[in-house]
Amino acid sequence: MRNVSQVRITSPLFSGLVYSLIMMSIGTLVTSLFLLLTSTQESSLHALTTIIHAASLFIGGWVAGKRAGNRGWYYGGMLGLIYFILIFLVGFLAFDAGLNWRSLQLVIILFVSGALGGMLGVNTRK
Repeated sequence: MRNVSQVRITSPLFSGLVYSLIMMSIGTLVTSLFLLLTSTQESSLHALTTIIHAASLFIGGWVAGKRAGNRGWYYGGMLGLIYFILIFLVGFLAFDAGLNWRSLQLVIILFVSGALGGMLGVNTRK
């Protein structure tokens, strides 16, 4: 049997960001299918996207905290800020969206969600 080399991301922030973006993509696909197959109005889309972002950041913060081993709230919170910057840049460049009250709410939700995930991730490390 041949040995297959595995790629392991050692940076807690980068690994948490990768997991967050994967979870966000899955959540977006599920939401798109949900909107397509049901008669749900697109007016509830803001609440759904906020939930998807918060859940994906919680999982990404969990991974970042678990990889870091300590200061999980810090790594999770920083991951939330980096994630927000990426989401804001996409919104600004693609849709000409600026900073407003909703984006301030989103950055607070993402920071708290990532920090909570990071704290739990540190505590689940063996």
